[in-house]
Amino acid sequence: MKRNLLIGAGALVVLLIGYFVVKGSKGGDASDIISAVKKGKFKVEIETTGELEAKNSVKILGPQSLRAFQIWQITIQNIVDEGTVVKKGDWIATLDRSEFQNKFTAKQIELDKASSKFNQTQLDTTLQMRQSRDELINLKYGVEEKEIILEQSKFEPPATIKQAEINMDKAKRAYEQAIENYKIKNKQSIEKMREVAGDLRKVQGEFDGMTKVLESFNVVAPEDGMVIYEKGWDGKPIKAGSQIQMWEPTVATLPDLTTMQSKTYVNEVDVRKVKMGQPVEVGLDAYPDKKLTGIVTKVANVGEQRPNSDAKVFEVSVELKGTDPTLRPSMTTSNKIMANMVDDAIYVPLETLHSQFDSITYVFKKNGLATIKQEVIIGETNANDAVIVGGLALDDLVFLSVPAGLEDQKIELLSEMNGKRKKKEPEETKTADLKVVAKPVSN
Repeated sequence: MKRNLLIGAGALVVLLIGYFVVKGSKGGDASDIISAVKKGKFKVEIETTGELEAKNSVKILGPQSLRAFQIWQITIQNIVDEGTVVKKGDWIATLDRSEFQNKFTAKQIELDKASSKFNQTQLDTTLQMRQSRDELINLKYGVEEKEIILEQSKFEPPATIKQAEINMDKAKRAYEQAIENYKIKNKQSIEKMREVAGDLRKVQGEFDGMTKVLESFNVVAPEDGMVIYEKGWDGKPIKAGSQIQMWEPTVATLPDLTTMQSKTYVNEVDVRKVKMGQPVEVGLDAYPDKKLTGIVTKVANVGEQRPNSDAKVFEVSVELKGTDPTLRPSMTTSNKIMANMVDDAIYVPLETLHSQFDSITYVFKKNGLATIKQEVIIGETNANDAVIVGGLALDDLVFLSVPAGLEDQKIELLSEMNGKRKKKEPEETKTADLKVVAKPVSN
């Protein structure tokens, strides 16, 4: 009997100890989740979602000189299906030419007028020069006639001879003047023809150029390849019914599939950690079992606002290593950018960290049977965990949520025996980092 009492009392003590270990004397609940402080290699990984695209591609362009005709955008009427494999010279798209057609028709009328003016001027000058030549011939005959009269008047009275000489001189002067006038008219005719011919050539050249532009409204492939739609300013593919702008008249592209890259976006909190040359693990939504590797090749210096997002993000390009025939443009990728690696780091989940007055970071730590509000100093962070520089030791137990009744408890600051509080690294202890308890914003 006494033995059974001792066994029952011992079991009760064990239960009471277990209860207080879980609950604590200063708060806590059996339902609270506790995590132990861990130690090991700490990977600073930035996880993003991206989209595959060819590193190099050939642009399929529409008309490139429409701005000279005050045309700033045109509509795609029809376009070949995306992913179609084409040969050089194959039809790609047909663009709306109605606005340009009006200008082309006006230029054709202008050409007809210039051609008519050229022909009319040519006929006029030909007729004028023929009349001038006939006049010269008649004047020459007149000189010869006066010479005969003068010759026949030598037996006439002196007055008659003198009159014949005067008439002879007048005829010669008229003929000589006509010759000079003919030369001037001939030069005038040449210059006039040169002017109308120049106008005709100018209009003809413009018309020929517009004819080539008109032909370019039927877009063809500049070389062999797979057609991939170009994306507009809103990130949506350009297709039938879309408009292309004349400062960037790209209708589609022919990508070089031998070298692919993932185009992704990193939020402004994490972009400071991303550097060119960092290794990246790349996964494909289309092939979950396929694992690829890459390297960061470009980090944008200027952020941008992505559609349907309030966060500022920076574009990052990740070039994939090797060649894989299964890769296609626009495939969705999951990227893990290896920003840093800390050996033998002590770390805890981000959910255990809390902040007060944007200056002190603390955790709720089990301290024997009690629960205390302990200040901690953090170092590197990733999507899930944070390195603890001071305030916790290996295997300490911390709460993943705020224990009930302990919200207003006083924070236990780091003791003086640990020396002055370690100065926080300016780039790695920002409050913004402490608040990231979910995966980073990614596109």
